[in-house]
Amino acid sequence: MEDVAREAGVARVTVSRALSHPDKVSPATRAAVRAAIERLGYVPNLTAGSLASKRSRIIGAIVPTLCNSWFADAMDGLAETLGAAGYQLMLGQSGYHVDQEAGLVDAFLGRKVDGLVLTGVVHAPSVRERLRRLRLPVVEIWDLTDDPIDTVVGFSNILIGEAVAGYLLQCGHRQIGFIGAEEVRSDKRMQGLRQRLTAEGLGVTAATPITPPSTIEDGARSLAELLALNPQLQAVFCSNDTLGVGALFECHRRGLRVPQDMAVVGFSDLAIAAACVPALTTVRVQSRELGCRAAQVLLQRLNGAATAEVPHPEVIDLGFQIIERESA
Repeated sequence: MEDVAREAGVARVTVSRALSHPDKVSPATRAAVRAAIERLGYVPNLTAGSLASKRSRIIGAIVPTLCNSWFADAMDGLAETLGAAGYQLMLGQSGYHVDQEAGLVDAFLGRKVDGLVLTGVVHAPSVRERLRRLRLPVVEIWDLTDDPIDTVVGFSNILIGEAVAGYLLQCGHRQIGFIGAEEVRSDKRMQGLRQRLTAEGLGVTAATPITPPSTIEDGARSLAELLALNPQLQAVFCSNDTLGVGALFECHRRGLRVPQDMAVVGFSDLAIAAACVPALTTVRVQSRELGCRAAQVLLQRLNGAATAEVPHPEVIDLGFQIIERESA
């Protein structure tokens, strides 16, 4: 570090600050330090640095999969916001299994991460207990709960299901189906859909839950299953846009007019939702913003912004929006 400081023409403490708190160093100085590091091939000793500062400057994040772009978008926002503050993101994939998530949590804690981001609000009891006991900054995302481990940033999947049911009822549909993956958040959207329809004296025709991650082919196959179960089906809510696009393709293959013969609603508002023909009506959630907000919460906690007088937020509801297009 002394060699880098001499090469860059700055003090040693400035090199340390440029590496640990880049936002506190001018762009010109930061560039000079980076150039010196590249010329000398300097690699910071992060282990020694974390022992001295008691900070690893690493945040661990666990997602079910990165095959689905909505999770990838959230991680992109998380990584960018953390990176601007000098933190690195370490990712793990749970494969939608709480036991795998528990193993990843142990691995991240063993590497002394400064905070954790967990997908969803359902975890192994041991994970909840341990993280609460450690008082490590934790943000749960992609759902809401009244009892978060620490802070939760997301939206209500149950309310999304209810809102889609209300929208389809307003459009005049009474025979409504659901296509979803075999995972907790999809189940909650189904729960909300069923609750709203039950209140109207109606039922839901549900396809066999799909083993995630779901594909376009899964959406097509599931719509075929729904039509076999209920030939009078008028509309279908798909728990993500990938399944929704598959349902649209199946409608096209069968000569069903959309939305006259079959209305289709998706979830997440992927780019393909607006690009496909007909364009897919869907539920928009702010995937990237969700990651950014999670990072902001962690940084506030790590910087000591939360005090007894102004406690850190526990529930941050980013809401959702039904985007009406041609398919419903």
